Amino acid sequence: MSETNSSLAETEVEDGKNRRKIKCQFCRSIILNSKAGNYVNFEFDLPVIKLTKSSNKTEDNIENIIETEKIQDFWLVKDIYTFENIGVSNTVDNKKYLSCADCEVGPLGYHDLNTKESYLALSRVEYI
Repeated sequence: MSETNSSLAETEVEDGKNRRKIKCQFCRSIILNSKAGNYVNFEFDLPVIKLTKSSNKTEDNIENIIETEKIQDFWLVKDIYTFENIGVSNTVDNKKYLSCADCEVGPLGYHDLNTKESYLALSRVEYI
């Protein structure tokens, strides 16, 4: 295994793949079976799980501000049909955000329409 930036990656990556099954942290639905995702490390700004409203001081209206979080550890899934249970959003900047298909919480990662590959954030799921 290559050097990783998180202790979660150190415990969950085995031979470059997810060691255990991956489930939704909110409803416990199985998202991905063990050994189905390949560990990759790169930086991506993924929207946080909930939207916040912020007042724009130059205007009297309130607008939605999408906060992002820098994520570095992902499970790469080359075929979206490999997932056991995943939902996708409408297209935003040539990407579709991934969510739990049962409880619809997300984004848990994203699907790149150019490469047809999906990236599931290690930190946004649980392991069994």
